[in-house]
Amino acid sequence: YTRAAAKEMEERFQTSVAELYENSEGTGHRNAQKVHFGTFHSICWQILRQSSGNDYSLIGESQKRELIGHLLKNMGLGEEIAYDLVSDIVNEISRGKNFSGLDEGDLSNGNDGLKKVGTLSFEAYRNIKDGYERYLKDQKMLDFDDMIVECLKLFQTQPAVLQKYQMQFAYILADEFQDINQLQYDIVRLLAAPEDNLFIVGDDDQSIYRFRGAKPQIMLNFEKDYPKAKRVVLDANFRSTAEIVKGAGKVIGHNKERFPKEIYAAKGAGFEILTHEFPGQEEENACIVDKIKAYAAKGGAYSDIAVLFRTNTQPRLLGGELMSAGIPFRMRD
Repeated sequence: YTRAAAKEMEERFQTSVAELYENSEGTGHRNAQKVHFGTFHSICWQILRQSSGNDYSLIGESQKRELIGHLLKNMGLGEEIAYDLVSDIVNEISRGKNFSGLDEGDLSNGNDGLKKVGTLSFEAYRNIKDGYERYLKDQKMLDFDDMIVECLKLFQTQPAVLQKYQMQFAYILADEFQDINQLQYDIVRLLAAPEDNLFIVGDDDQSIYRFRGAKPQIMLNFEKDYPKAKRVVLDANFRSTAEIVKGAGKVIGHNKERFPKEIYAAKGAGFEILTHEFPGQEEENACIVDKIKAYAAKGGAYSDIAVLFRTNTQPRLLGGELMSAGIPFRMRD
């Protein structure tokens, strides 16, 4: 799902293959060089460039925002276009494509009963979106989400193209499968057919991209779609201590829409998880400062400590308290 992850997987694979064929004179190592690695978007983009018959180019994020701003000004909304409004429109266009895969999106039928996008009425938003899509079509351009949409359309309308890639990709591995959306799943299913040599890897407890169309239910229902599939449960956690794994299990266990599993820690017990509640942020900050001081007094390093917040505005008060206490720290802002 990221270029970095795909690159790391490729490097690990090539290293393993080199070791495997180190003392062999066969062609296995050369054949292994032909394995393709990439994100969904990069693979789909390569397929479109090679087989769609269209000389597409990609619209960049800054160019996309500039275009949306231009369309807003043409609607008579003034010279000063709010940055947040442009972001709302960009995000809504992306959301519509990821959730439905259709140019029209499914916004008007969404669970939130969408009436506005930012400060725009839904009707005004649709006019902006229509202008945006017309521009892309006239300029033969695609945006990031169109890579997936157009690749799926290509497979659905060009059987010969689909068959070509079905034969090329006889075996498919999809990593981080819990974050797949319906469009991506449709592409994977088409590519894997008819042999269905499909290997998926994922953790349904780690799905975090529902806001952009990810559906953990796809993974949960995978064995219904592929009754011959075999499941292998990786139940050892090598990152965390037993206390953390147990605490996380208690929290995620409240989710009833998941694969039941018992995870064990390979690192041993570790420290107990402590939970504190405070009447306000001042008391919370005072406790954090005291705990940092106590840790440092025992010889602990400040660099071993991290304080995590849900939003970027929350750490500001703590920053002042740390400076007053003479505690060195780094903060993104």
